[in-house]
Amino acid sequence: MVTQGALYLGVDGGGSRCRARIEDQHGTLMGEGGSGPATTRLGIDETWRSIMRACGAAAEQAALASGDLARMHAGIGLAGLAREGAEAALKEIAHPFASVRFISDGLAACLGAHGGEDGAIVVAGTGSIGVGLLGGNELRFGGYGFPISDEGSGADIGLQAIRLALCAADQRAETSPLLEEVLGTFEHDPRQVVAWSEQATATDYAAFAPMVLRHATQGDPTGRRIAERAAEAIGDLLHVFLRHGIDRLSLVGGLSEAIAAWLMPDLRGRLSPPKGDAVAGALLVAKRRVVMAEGAAKSEPAPRFRVPKP
Repeated sequence: MVTQGALYLGVDGGGSRCRARIEDQHGTLMGEGGSGPATTRLGIDETWRSIMRACGAAAEQAALASGDLARMHAGIGLAGLAREGAEAALKEIAHPFASVRFISDGLAACLGAHGGEDGAIVVAGTGSIGVGLLGGNELRFGGYGFPISDEGSGADIGLQAIRLALCAADQRAETSPLLEEVLGTFEHDPRQVVAWSEQATATDYAAFAPMVLRHATQGDPTGRRIAERAAEAIGDLLHVFLRHGIDRLSLVGGLSEAIAAWLMPDLRGRLSPPKGDAVAGALLVAKRRVVMAEGAAKSEPAPRFRVPKP
């Protein structure tokens, strides 16, 4: 039976997938759902469609009717929110909720990891970024987007592997089992690599990261160099927060466990397991359980319902 009263929706919209979770006013889980990528790099309309697909799946699992969305307060953590004009464009899309608060996916992950308290996270996933909270103020380092930033991310790891595979194909560098497997994906034809790269997204590049890390653990010299470089970049982000006096650190994201294995032991020993995920952080924002500095989390009242056409 669906409970009465306020409902809360937390959304984590990232470069690889979008996740949604609905809780009632008592914090009881009602439903969860997912969809494909939800990043403003895909365009605002496609991002919103992905968010609503994940929300719809969660609402279906919770046995909610469309009218129940009107009593739902939403916290939405979204990749690419800082892109110029992105937040303003999102505000132009009418929504069915009682209220919506947008924050970055990195801030959502940090809030979830530390329960809304001071601390910092480094995200190692499709992209990479360091996000911290200190006295209610957000600290952010890196994460300017692939390929100009996001060092140590899955996309960056994949890019390094592709580049070195092309060098090996030209006999400008020694090959290795990793590079042979990468080239095999393109039938050992550099022209196919070029054609692929003209349309490839960060998610496409990041798809090669598990392959790289698998070969690295098996001793492949090229894989090891790429993994070590990635761990150094992630370690640099962690050290920035230590210099700012934040000593509660968590490594999150789809590659966090694999990358942690390549960190220096002393730095790896400083990591704390996250208390919750980015969806939990978004739910804290939806419930207004966190006190942020001005502008860190913004709320919009529910306008007349409209969604982009599919």
